[in-house]
Amino acid sequence: MEGGYDARVTREESCMKVRLGILNTDKLVELEVEDAKAFKEEIEKAVEKGGLGWFTDSKGRSVGVPVRNLAFVEIEDSDESTTVGFAPAV
Repeated sequence: MEGGYDARVTREESCMKVRLGILNTDKLVELEVEDAKAFKEEIEKAVEKGGLGWFTDSKGRSVGVPVRNLAFVEIEDSDESTTVGFAPAV
């Protein structure tokens, strides 16, 4: 990934949560992105090229991830309502 992806956004901006699972570890990298489509494109480019993907998480920390070690990429719209416990979503 050339330059990497900086996920820091201001509170006024609409953002989505992204979670990156890393193989063979319990490490989970959580990011907030404002453009899910652009983020997906960057991830796809990084996977095609291999190597190291650099991300800046929602707390401003830079994280380098060998893209061959990505277990999953989960994107969640932060505007969606969430449920607590085992109650069905209404």
